[in-house]
Amino acid sequence: MIERKKPRTARTAFFSVVHEVYFEQFEGLRESLQHYHGETVKLVEKNGVEVMDYGIIGTNTAAFETADKINGDKNDLIICNMLTYATSSVFAPILQNTSAPMILLALQPLQHLDYSKACTYMQLENDNICSVPEFTGVAVRMGKPITDVVIGCLYDDEQAHSELAEWCEIAKVLHGLKGARIGLMGHVLESMYDMHADPTAVSAAFNLHIPLIEIDDAVREYEKVTEEEIEAKKQLILREFDTPVPVSDPVTMKLTDTDLQRAAHGAAALDRLIDTYKLDGLAYYYEGSEGTIQREVATSFIVGNSILNAQGIPMCGEFDIKTCIAMLIMDRLNIGGSFAEFHPLDFSEDFILVGHDGPHHIAIANGKPILRSLTKFHGKPGSGASVEFKIREGPITMLGITQTASGSFKFVIGEGESKAGPIPPTGNTNTRGFFKPTTREFIKKWVMEGPTHHYALGIGHHAVTIKKIADVLGIEAVIVE
Repeated sequence: MIERKKPRTARTAFFSVVHEVYFEQFEGLRESLQHYHGETVKLVEKNGVEVMDYGIIGTNTAAFETADKINGDKNDLIICNMLTYATSSVFAPILQNTSAPMILLALQPLQHLDYSKACTYMQLENDNICSVPEFTGVAVRMGKPITDVVIGCLYDDEQAHSELAEWCEIAKVLHGLKGARIGLMGHVLESMYDMHADPTAVSAAFNLHIPLIEIDDAVREYEKVTEEEIEAKKQLILREFDTPVPVSDPVTMKLTDTDLQRAAHGAAALDRLIDTYKLDGLAYYYEGSEGTIQREVATSFIVGNSILNAQGIPMCGEFDIKTCIAMLIMDRLNIGGSFAEFHPLDFSEDFILVGHDGPHHIAIANGKPILRSLTKFHGKPGSGASVEFKIREGPITMLGITQTASGSFKFVIGEGESKAGPIPPTGNTNTRGFFKPTTREFIKKWVMEGPTHHYALGIGHHAVTIKKIADVLGIEAVIVE
């Protein structure tokens, strides 16, 4: 019931290539290929992206003109549609003079030729693959290799259509990163060396901006919140969360009215902070002295963070800007993106608990998430409402973003399974994560890649897709097998 603040979208450049000589030789071929061009545009649009259709290109001059238009329209992905054979001169200027990743789409209309009636005209209608090696070869020689090639049929080809859909999803991630404003507020939790990151390096790697937010900026918004805003948030919280009685952990209790009030107040203040500074995400940590308004505000955000995550605004504790970006990537893939780390192993059943205190993505919860009042936030100052939920059962993907000795970024990616079973009723999220070949072996391989201790957790198996995103961004990535 929680709606996104921003739609998942992308702008995709689309053009088809032909060898114009054919049009003079075969009457009706132009109209036929124009029809298939339009059909392919519709196929791309089904994936929830804005398609910028630059038509059919058959000359080098038109290619140069189109490159200028593509740049001006700020596209996130470029699709070169191989309508029939075309010389590479009709695409090379676009490849050379644009910066967005380009894929080739070679989708022939027929599953196979009708060999009893086959003719040159029919072959040209289905010659989508013919110049693909010419295009890829020229791209390599020019030092700008093609990002991918989708080969298949225009109609009734689930595999090809799925590959195209994957690239549209990747385009949404690139669109979400481009110009995103991921705020930083406070400081790293003392002594967490793995959390430190250079904002300039982050901006350079991910094409985004990092506004530096003061805790007093949040305090100012907190003090502006009205009773009406608090009441609306309380109603939202009670609708979206369960508030059961405590079980076995003595630091937990049933959600109190005081903690509900503070959580609603903090959530309303976060909405204001996001709107005031036009943030697409926030990583923060701040302790403040006991009894100060700064501590009251900084420790009131947990519930509001989870609501914002579900609205497509990743909120990340412990000042972890790298994991905040990983959460944004997962959200734009529509697979969730909870803030997570490893908790105790279960050697008897071969699983590990994965979760964290703080922000989670309600959209991927298994049932209603739970709110409990905690008498203390372990390892951190303060107390109050905290989120506890399990991720949906089924396949899961983890994305950790770390840095190497040279300072460059690295994606550490893994896949596993979330399975049913009891979790500790601690007011923190935990999910039973099972990994192959055994959980113990997987975890050893994961930690040996030099990750941070946090990662983003999402549903489904998407390691290959995330690896492609890393490749497009020019970032090292490893899939932990």
